[in-house]
Amino acid sequence: MFDPDVSALERMVPGKWERSIFVLILLFTNASGAYVGINIGNMMSNLPSAADIVSILKTQQIKHVRLSDANHQMLGALANTGIDVMIGVPNDQLLRIGNSRSEAADWINKNVAAFVPETNITYIAVGNEILTSIPNAALVLVPAMQFLQSALVASNLNLQVKVSSPLSMDMIPKSFPPSTATFNSSWNSVMSQYLQFLKNTGSSLMVNAQPYYGYIKGQGIYPLEYALFQPLNPNNQIVDPNTNFYYTNMFDAMVDAAYYSMQSLNFTGIPVIVTASGWPSQGGANESDATVDNALIYNSNLVHRVLNNSGTPSQPTTAVSIYIYELFNEDLRPGPVSEKNWGIFFSNGTAVYSLNFGNQAVSKPDPTGLVGIFCVANPSADSNALKKGLDWACGPGEANCAAILPGEPCYEASNLVALASYAYNDYYHRMQASGGTCNFGNTAMISTTNPSHGSCIFAGSSGSSNSTDSSSAFGPSSVAQRLQLLCLALMMREGCVSLPHHLTSM
Repeated sequence: MFDPDVSALERMVPGKWERSIFVLILLFTNASGAYVGINIGNMMSNLPSAADIVSILKTQQIKHVRLSDANHQMLGALANTGIDVMIGVPNDQLLRIGNSRSEAADWINKNVAAFVPETNITYIAVGNEILTSIPNAALVLVPAMQFLQSALVASNLNLQVKVSSPLSMDMIPKSFPPSTATFNSSWNSVMSQYLQFLKNTGSSLMVNAQPYYGYIKGQGIYPLEYALFQPLNPNNQIVDPNTNFYYTNMFDAMVDAAYYSMQSLNFTGIPVIVTASGWPSQGGANESDATVDNALIYNSNLVHRVLNNSGTPSQPTTAVSIYIYELFNEDLRPGPVSEKNWGIFFSNGTAVYSLNFGNQAVSKPDPTGLVGIFCVANPSADSNALKKGLDWACGPGEANCAAILPGEPCYEASNLVALASYAYNDYYHRMQASGGTCNFGNTAMISTTNPSHGSCIFAGSSGSSNSTDSSSAFGPSSVAQRLQLLCLALMMREGCVSLPHHLTSM
């Protein structure tokens, strides 16, 4: 028998996901204007070449990137690719630029003017979380932005390139309820100047919104489902008592907190861009929620939410663009294990996990909150182990296996991997919210390639509902009989584990 709660075991076996999952397909653009970009950091011991990074971006059809700096090799490699680029002024350069108009002009000449129009630079992110990470530089933040803007005007680039500065959510000490959110009052003077600059130049408020941190810091106040965009228990609905807006996910609440914080300083009409949002795929012993499962679920649901072009409860007509954090794991980042494992790729170019955002922009939300995520059998798994996994899923696991019985839409004679995939996936979609995992004795893996075919629809497909329905066209005795036929049809009678007593006895 398999224990459905194997998350602890999974955390003890690093690398199995790396061996199991191979493909990343990122289709990150919406004709409406809302887009999903990705962060590219450089704090890794084996940084891929600029050409290799751009090759990955092209292969995955990623059209928007945020660089942590203005690396010339990257800017050159991004030329004539059609990729929109946000470049960064590193924190350690802020004081120099903020104290000298000529230094700012020189920075623009060397890092922007020298590369456009071949490289499509659209934003300059001035520093990163300056007010909360290096507060002694706060007084030069707005001057640095102003000097850079003046240099853009002088180069006739101010209409193409916008200037802003990413803020941490720590700038909003109490983000819930969003309607009462305000920026840290210690920085009201700086924030008023900062927002006035954005208003004057038509730029956007940049916010690093990380529900992972919000969930961890909440210490149990918020359910994990709320952070992962998954459906909430009807008894755990989260409502802003002042507006009566229902918040189905923490991301929307964070974005609305930013809007309300601007309103508290009498600024409206400034759009929000989320410059970093993601979920770590691995953590230390005390970071149990940093898992591949959660990272895949969060990022898949985040992309689905953005490409649906929906606004937030307080700004329903204003779509939110985001930059996923991040493309590569950064092993040189200080801090706990999770800080080094936010990437979708390892630095050698292989995928940490697989994402496929294909048609999610127009798909119907799956009732489980796992649209486009599938738990499938590993084709390289031992056949006897697969047989045991299949039998457990259809028995004690209580997966609805009616569709893989002989004569049904998902039945494939002699294709054990296909049969196990359907059973595994049905179990996973039923039980993930209550702790079920995609493991089955190391014979299963997470994928975002939809295995549905013809009239065989897997749970997690856009618009699927019957695949997670617990009802069946067969009574228990009929299911038991047909499962036995399934074993015979596969010529694996000896490999079939005994059926559950509650089936064979009826």
